[in-house]
Amino acid sequence: MKKTTFPIAALALGLALASNPVSAQIKLNTKTIGAAQKGFKAATFSDAEAAKLASQAVAWMDANNPVASASDPYTKRLNKIFAKHKNEDGMQLNYKVYKVKDINAFACADGSVRVFSSLMDIMSDDELLGIIGHEIGHVANKDSRDAVRAAYKREALMDAASSQSGVVNALTESQVGKFANALLDSKFSRKQESQADDYAYNFMKKYNYKVSALASAFQKFADMEKASGDKRTKTEKMMSSHPDSGDRSAKIMEKAKKDGLASL
Repeated sequence: MKKTTFPIAALALGLALASNPVSAQIKLNTKTIGAAQKGFKAATFSDAEAAKLASQAVAWMDANNPVASASDPYTKRLNKIFAKHKNEDGMQLNYKVYKVKDINAFACADGSVRVFSSLMDIMSDDELLGIIGHEIGHVANKDSRDAVRAAYKREALMDAASSQSGVVNALTESQVGKFANALLDSKFSRKQESQADDYAYNFMKKYNYKVSALASAFQKFADMEKASGDKRTKTEKMMSSHPDSGDRSAKIMEKAKKDGLASL
């Protein structure tokens, strides 16, 4: 099976920026699945169906990328700061660390959270919690479910029989990589990003974490954007459609001051 390296667009969904112009290490299967079926009617995706498809894609990514072991310092650190949130807001979350050069994190409709080691290298524990809170906000707000649905439709993964009934099929082995590619190319709207920011803020506030750390995380992204200038990676250019990181940081601090939490 031929594998190609792609920049991670991930469900990042508005957070991550690769400060290093080196291409991402996330590997995606580029094997074609034959002629895409055309004209299938739109399937209605339940949360369970979206979670099943997302789980297949994440399992493929886990199998084809360097995942930190249980004894790895990165895993131990993530366990320390996030283990108590495995069941959060009605969601069952599982998490792992990808040991790659990208500065990123993402969460999928099945509750899978993946944090990249390079992101952990530049963030404090509270900043990481804020970023993860943002990512699970996309799951809680159904943005991740909608991203699965859009990717599935975009790649026309229904066969002729299922297209008549609107039934959502599980992916075949040859389709998983292509679907993962489409899923990672998904982008959220500015409104969805702002709503996920709000979720992250409330998550931090609920557990008495430093809400100002969410602002400082965004400020770090803003500083990287400024430093990168015209030498932006494909990931960074894609993120240009998202709210300005500096503005997001300022908005969070304004809210923190209003809530009397700016010094926390």
